[in-house]
Amino acid sequence: MMEKDNLTPMFDKPQGFFDTEVPKEGHEFRFLEKLNTDTKTASTKKYKRNWLKPISIAASIAFICIAGISFFNNAASVEEQVAEISPEASKTELYFTSLIEEQIQLMQGENTPETKQIIEDTMLQLKKLEANYKKMEQDLLNGGNSKLILSAMITNFQTRIDLLQDVLNQIETIKKYKHENII
Repeated sequence: MMEKDNLTPMFDKPQGFFDTEVPKEGHEFRFLEKLNTDTKTASTKKYKRNWLKPISIAASIAFICIAGISFFNNAASVEEQVAEISPEASKTELYFTSLIEEQIQLMQGENTPETKQIIEDTMLQLKKLEANYKKMEQDLLNGGNSKLILSAMITNFQTRIDLLQDVLNQIETIKKYKHENII
């Protein structure tokens, strides 16, 4: 009973405040027209926005593919460009590279606790000489004095071979010294 008493005064107060007038003639038609117009523009905007995202994704993928292809083509072209400038240089490089690899394998086959440090130092020096060689290749491609650069490239290979020969001789000396001390 208490609840009825509380609800009744709430509905008694707003009487006379409600809008009881009848809308103007054609109100329902104008309302439906506005509703249809808003729906059409919303669907048009949504349709335009739906195409923007796939197009931008496709453009991004195309850009990444083109950049990747050009990157990989340039990596292989350094040796090809050097071969174009001097075919003898590429043949010489192939010969010296195989000779150096062979000596590196011999050196690493002699890896013992006594020779470990000298082998590590030699590998570090070989990496520095290889980096210098790569820089000379770039200088050659950039149009430097080709005869001078080619001569320096050959000297670089000879330096690496001499270094490896010296280290192999030192390793032999270490092995002999160790053998003599054991006997």
